[in-house]
Amino acid sequence: MEQNDIAVGLDIGTTKIVAMIGRKNDYGKMEIIGIGKAKSLGVHRGVVNNITQTIQSIQQAIQEAEADSGMKIKDVVVGIAGQHIRSLQHSDYITRPNPDEVIDATDIETLCNQVHKLVMLPGEEIIHVLPQEFKVDGQAEIKEPIGMYGGRLEANFHVVVGQVSSIRNVGRCVKSAGLELSAVTLEPLASANAVLSQEEKEAGVALVDIGGGTTDLAIFKDGIIRHTAVIPFGGGVITEDIKEGCSIIEKQAELLKVKFGSAWPGENKDNEIVSIPGLRGREPKEITLKNLSKIIHARVVEIIEQVYLEIKNYGHEEQKKKLIGGIVLTGGGAQLKHIKQLVEYITGMDTRIGYPNEHLAGDSDTETTSPVFATAVGLVLNSLEINSKHPYVEEEEEHGQEEVAGGVTPTAVPQEEEEEREERTTVSQPRRTIFEKWFEKFKDFLDNAE
Repeated sequence: MEQNDIAVGLDIGTTKIVAMIGRKNDYGKMEIIGIGKAKSLGVHRGVVNNITQTIQSIQQAIQEAEADSGMKIKDVVVGIAGQHIRSLQHSDYITRPNPDEVIDATDIETLCNQVHKLVMLPGEEIIHVLPQEFKVDGQAEIKEPIGMYGGRLEANFHVVVGQVSSIRNVGRCVKSAGLELSAVTLEPLASANAVLSQEEKEAGVALVDIGGGTTDLAIFKDGIIRHTAVIPFGGGVITEDIKEGCSIIEKQAELLKVKFGSAWPGENKDNEIVSIPGLRGREPKEITLKNLSKIIHARVVEIIEQVYLEIKNYGHEEQKKKLIGGIVLTGGGAQLKHIKQLVEYITGMDTRIGYPNEHLAGDSDTETTSPVFATAVGLVLNSLEINSKHPYVEEEEEHGQEEVAGGVTPTAVPQEEEEEREERTTVSQPRRTIFEKWFEKFKDFLDNAE
């Protein structure tokens, strides 16, 4: 099997850490060949707050995935989330020295480089620079300017910004767990890759990923990412409210939420009661399901209203920016009973639950197609995409490091293949994106920090 057919995604969440190994099958769909899960102990609201515990959880998830697939994991693509993430719109332009030459990838790279020089707040760093529409000599709404003639190249950008320290802490955890970091991706973008269809992205859609510590939002319109946001509330605060409101321990609160919880109080009758065993010989507690769903309802409404505020900030109420595809809910929180109906009631937008089976092979088991694994599936897809764009990166190989995203330890390559590879490398040297260059600097920083 070819090295760049296999990819590994690592989703470092607030409640769980998932390592997933996938590969492309003959039909271009993704097959999951190994999955490992571990309870996440050192992460709070998407941000690492205990390095040692996070490293242990990562190692546990990786070992489980290795045992499941029978492969040795070497490097991974990691998702970045957390309340420190923010996004902004920016437009920039370059004047080309020779307008008689066609615009090529180098011009776009120069333009993106320029955006990376934006002055950020202290302690912040640009994670993604995502071009939206281009303008060539004043001609607007160009999606792909490569191959066109023009002197002035202008573009609108969606810039995603995060805290340097938080991103570096994640990098440190991955390195200390004995893994190479091959790329960093914003988690809402990874989830969007896994659950949204191209038609939805064209029509306009808001992806809402309700995780344990945060709720991630990504808005697409005309096939382009328009807005991203991370809201610092998730399933964890709902559990916390149940714990406080019913005076029970966290473990029981989580079980109650998952088994009996509902986001719609009207569904439960007054006489529906669940009995919770008391602590150490104390009397059992009786909780009415109506009260339980009232507690859940109050918090879910708050989360949805924050999401809807972000959608309005994007400009959904303008005719041109209307999201025809509505809302797609994914993540663990999307499994809460009646949440779809509540979202439709509050926002008045069509809503569906997003399962990450858009790009998965038909025989994938039901566990991996659960909304819980949307981010992990998206990260593997992202890794496979990087591999297909950059199958061979000679520069890194000279330093003795394979730059294959989410790779697995390779086997010996026969000499003929080696020669063939050299030929191919000389013919088409892959162009590294601005993000990959930033990423290399970030890797160097981690190496020097040891």
